[in-house]
Amino acid sequence: MNSILSLWQYSFIQRAVITGSFVGMLCAVLGLFLVLRKFSLIGDGLAHTSFAGVALGLFLGIFPLYAALPVAVIGSLIILLLSNKARIYGDTAIGIVSAVGISSAVMLASLSKGFNVDLMSYLFGNILAVRSSEMWASIVLAVLSLAGLTLLYHDLFALTFDETYAKSLGIKTAQLNTLFFILTAIVVVLAIQVVGIMLVSALLILPATTALQLARGFRQAILISISVSVFSIIFGIMISFARDLPTGATIVLLNFALFSIAWLSRTLARDR
Repeated sequence: MNSILSLWQYSFIQRAVITGSFVGMLCAVLGLFLVLRKFSLIGDGLAHTSFAGVALGLFLGIFPLYAALPVAVIGSLIILLLSNKARIYGDTAIGIVSAVGISSAVMLASLSKGFNVDLMSYLFGNILAVRSSEMWASIVLAVLSLAGLTLLYHDLFALTFDETYAKSLGIKTAQLNTLFFILTAIVVVLAIQVVGIMLVSALLILPATTALQLARGFRQAILISISVSVFSIIFGIMISFARDLPTGATIVLLNFALFSIAWLSRTLARDR
């Protein structure tokens, strides 16, 4: 334990923990809405779309995540458009955009033949290498996004549980859905730094699912989801560095362990 606590003296550990905590809080809150709306797989689809943005950034010689952000936002709007206008189910629209995104990334990597190693590094994340500028950018985006979710909380709550009822209340559901999908794209790009493209959906799904095993109300679920997410990120970073393990995978497996404990506790309590 002392060796783990001593890691706080390193500035790159501090940056990783601060960045991961803010991104984790955002993923925990947004993930809860996604899981309840049965849109949890959108994180996976937009992560693959972001992969094309990362490849484009490397191809053009700009910071990859700056290019990934607009590409992910465009991908989220295409998913929404296909779902609403093309009479395609949400999971099918996600699959289409995901396939195009990953194929575009592979094509750009093939054309360049010079950044394949850099591209692969984004697949599993490297939060220990986060720079101060990236940390502050993540904090600003996370705070603004959390503020937006707080302001729209009641409207999103109504939309999540009954869209027809939300419309009857005068809520502009089309505009709210658009904003919600754009926000999801931003969160996915931020989470790439923490766990990488391949594991982004886990950071959105597992804390929320764990919270739903334990919570007795929606507000309580939000608090539990945030706690699980931040705990797994902080201790995942510490354990991975102390034991020389991949950070993203450690965070996800720790999340899964917490979910398993919550599920077993609920199952045992129900069977008594």
